[in-house]
Amino acid sequence: MPDKVNLADAFTKIPDAWNPRVAGDINDFQVKLVKLEGKFDWHHHHVEDELFLVVAGRMKMAFRDRDVIVEPGEFIIVPHGTEHCPEALDGECQVLLLEPNSTLNTGNVETEKTKKTLERLD
Repeated sequence: MPDKVNLADAFTKIPDAWNPRVAGDINDFQVKLVKLEGKFDWHHHHVEDELFLVVAGRMKMAFRDRDVIVEPGEFIIVPHGTEHCPEALDGECQVLLLEPNSTLNTGNVETEKTKKTLERLD
């Protein structure tokens, strides 16, 4: 049966940064929750677009030609093939991701932050 997800409660169950958790499935897409701390790795996704919705905190989405600051309640869509680097500003940032279930968090690169298998939230 469908059930609602309380984002504030869900984020309390995530103890670590840069480790997305699956909160739900929509056809071939997943709703993922992730905590950001500091700067991520530059990368792009060959075929997947990504939506980043900031729930709490502030995020800078760096592109090679500009930076975009994303505040709570705002989102940004990163088109496939676009090199980007998310960064939490002022401490922790809580982000909801909507992306195809095939999306690897580090895209075209593999680093110590790469998560090939994602945990699901309860």
